[in-house]
Parts: sequence; C-alpha cells; structure tokens
Amino acid sequence: MKIGIGLPNQVRNVNPAVIPAWAARAEQAGFSTLGTFGRIAYPGVMDTVALATAAGATRTVGLLSAVLLGPVWPATLLAKEIASIDGVSGGRLTVGVGVGLREDDFVADGFGARGRGRRFDRDLEIYRDVWRGANVGGDLNPAVPQGTREVPLMFGAASPVALERMARWGEGYIGPAVPASMVAQPFEAARAAWRDAGREGSPRLVGLAYFTLGDTELGRANIDDYYSVTPEYAGLVVSGTATTADTVREAAKQYDELGADEVIFIPGTDELAELARLADIVF
Repeated sequence: MKIGIGLPNQVRNVNPAVIPAWAARAEQAGFSTLGTFGRIAYPGVMDTVALATAAGATRTVGLLSAVLLGPVWPATLLAKEIASIDGVSGGRLTVGVGVGLREDDFVADGFGARGRGRRFDRDLEIYRDVWRGANVGGDLNPAVPQGTREVPLMFGAASPVALERMARWGEGYIGPAVPASMVAQPFEAARAAWRDAGREGSPRLVGLAYFTLGDTELGRANIDDYYSVTPEYAGLVVSGTATTADTVREAAKQYDELGADEVIFIPGTDELAELARLADIVF
C-alpha cells in the first residue's frame, strides 16, 4: 500500500507560502501522492491553485484532489483548468471529484446547489469532450492543446448515485475521512458497484486519515472547524485523528488490511515540521 500526504490548503488561515515548500519536502521524503481538499467558502487556498503550485514544485510525486467540488464551476472552465494542471505536471494528476454538500460553497451565479447532481452528470460528459479536443466557444477552437489526455477521475461519497458515477466514469473510490474501521462498508460498496457495472479488475481505493503530531490541540480544533457544518460527522473525523506514532501506524495497518491501494494522511496544521514527523513514522 502506498502512503501519501495532504497539502494543508484547507487548514483555516493557512499560510499560502508554505505550500510549495511542503510539496517539495513531501516528494523528497518519499510520499507517493500529494492530496488537496476543496471548499470555496472557507479561508484556505483553492485546491486547483494548490495542485498547480505542487506541480511546479515537484517532478515525480502524484497529485490528487480529494475531493474537488465539480458543480461549483462552469464545466468547460474546470475541464481546462484540470487539463492545464495535468499538462504542466507531466501527467501526474488524478482528479477526485464530487457534487459538494454545503450550499455556501456554491458562490457563482447560475451554479447554485439546487440541481447540482443533474448538472454534475452533464459536466462529466463535458470534461471528457473537452479533454478529447472538442471545440468550444462557438465551435471556433478546442480548449486544450493537442495530445491532452483524459485525466483519470475518482469519486467520493457512498450514495448509490455516487457509486454508479464512480463505476461509469472513474478509476476508483476515495473513502470518507472517518476512522478506518468505518470504511470497510464504503469500500465494499465501491467494489460491488464496479462489478455490477461490468468493469474488469477492481477499483482503485484510497483512504483518508487525519493526523496531528505537534500541536495536537490546535490540529484537532482545525479539523473540527472544517467539518463543523455537520457536528456528528466532525466528531467522527476528530475521533479518528492520529496524534501519536502508534495511532498513525495503526491507521496505516487498518487501511492495508481493508485492501486500500493508498492512504493519504491529511495534516491538521500547516506546520512544516509535521511532514517530517509523519515521514519518520511511516518510512
């Protein structure tokens, strides 16, 4: 099982200047993937910006949005943004994408929360067409350079509709950031949806695990704040946060036993020393 690390782009009041240094050090430390987390109505750094920054600061590490809110964007613009990040990274991007939950994240006129599921299904078609070089803007030009690839998609959430999208459009499933013991059922539901859709092999399965090893009080408070719109869920996420070497190792062990292909450890603070603390434990 691979072990990745999240960028701190959605830590409340993150210092944006830490992101390129974090990305470079994560690659040097040997993490497999850099993950980002997306909300609009929150004082962080846009996930697309964080991914582009990480692409420029690194050469080999994978990039993953876990997950980006698709329907808050005009589909053609987001498809071009994604293709651009993937292109400058040399084809290292995988896009985890979902419909979103909080209504306050839908800030663009004409792209509200209502009808977001139906809009998202249409958007997925548009992403593919744009990446395949379809003309846009009155059929004058394609939006992307020749040779642009179809960027791999992954999906979160465990509703039947979300899992059907994953099996139709995606290469895998990103689990919820709850204790690993609670992720067995969503992982199995993803495998079942994959089989039901007639897909060969198995979906790529990625687990998410929060950690805070330095200022654990601040880290747990930041995590609780991020999920505060759903207090019960926030409590589950905080309860599963790894705060010691033993709990980090236990989270990794549990995800390995669940058959995860990768686990992304998500930081609770933007302190650069957290990256080294985690690397010392998992490598």
